[in-house]
Amino acid sequence: MRNIVYFFVFDGYADWEAALALCEIRRPGDFRVRTVALDRRPVQSMGGLTVLPDLALDEIDADRALLLILPGGTAWERGEIDPVSATLRRLHADGTTIGALCSGVLALAYAGLVDTRRHTGNYAGHIETYVPDYAGGAHYDADALALTDDGVITAGGVSGIEFAREVIRALALYDERDTEAWYRLFKHAIPPPWFVAAPDEAMA
Repeated sequence: MRNIVYFFVFDGYADWEAALALCEIRRPGDFRVRTVALDRRPVQSMGGLTVLPDLALDEIDADRALLLILPGGTAWERGEIDPVSATLRRLHADGTTIGALCSGVLALAYAGLVDTRRHTGNYAGHIETYVPDYAGGAHYDADALALTDDGVITAGGVSGIEFAREVIRALALYDERDTEAWYRLFKHAIPPPWFVAAPDEAMA
């Protein structure tokens, strides 16, 4: 049974980008969130939070892996991390959804997972700057805040809410009506109709 969401952590990872997605994933209680890193040594986020990874990259259970999330961080801009690329290709081929935000999209490009899939990221030209072998330019959508195509979710670094919405859809956490109500609440501070008190209740 696929019920584990893996969140990749490393020194300098952007801790805020996937926060909403992780909270919504855990809300129903049906899924486990586990942190994974290159090894089990502690890492420190961009915001200064120290995390002790639950497991190392080579300990991922592919049979139970539902989703792997890669947050942004400058580590991706320093070059390809070969074990990450190999793991991404293997997991996606086995049916795991792969999601990435900000510079985490570079990891997908290194692995070749966006060469033939519609995707987005920080800005047009960002991926080409760091990944010389990137071949997905024709599939890059600079106008999209987040996209899902064939089990690959991409988003820019300022699109955490849109990324979370794509994750909600990918995991079928809510129906489409509730998903859009959730999005309006967090994006535009528009509460769902059932949040609004009736006039008589408001005056009580």
